[in-house]
Amino acid sequence: MMDIVKAMLRFRRGPWEMLATILIALGVVMLMQPFALVLYSYSFVVTLVGTVMFIIVSHFPE
Repeated sequence: MMDIVKAMLRFRRGPWEMLATILIALGVVMLMQPFALVLYSYSFVVTLVGTVMFIIVSHFPE
């Protein structure tokens, strides 16, 4: 776990892209679930944050 944190603090692309991808997937799952209106309400924001984060992170060094 500490290795992941250390890698993220060095601003390398891999771990940050993984986090952004997880946020995008989480937002889509939140959008499609039929149970909680609160999750549906925040799904667009989560997907948008993940997308913007992926765009920014894609400019980080390998």
